[in-house]
Amino acid sequence: QVQLVESGGGLVQPGGSLRLSCAASGSIRSIHVMGWYRQAPGKERELVASITSSGSTNYVDGVKGRFTISRDNSKNTVYLQMNSLKPEDTAVYYCNARIFIIVLSDYWGQGTQVTVSS
Repeated sequence: QVQLVESGGGLVQPGGSLRLSCAASGSIRSIHVMGWYRQAPGKERELVASITSSGSTNYVDGVKGRFTISRDNSKNTVYLQMNSLKPEDTAVYYCNARIFIIVLSDYWGQGTQVTVSS
């Protein structure tokens, strides 16, 4: 069994910052790519940022320069530092990890709400 537990969401004013965390636990042999997705009401889930086990990162265009993804492999944890938040960043943010136990599979967190509003 693998669990991804997210934390750090909340309500913030435009221009503010939040830091999301996602910790993976269970019978993990290795974690490959980790990432953050988001889903706004009435929209499809989209990839926000991802990071490989060696630290290579990828961002959707709308968050480049504002969001930073990082990971601590010793803690099986991925972070998303979100700065200069905008109302259009409002969404449920989901953590994703590609984890090898017996086979390589995708796992998801439960989601954390981020609301950017004055």
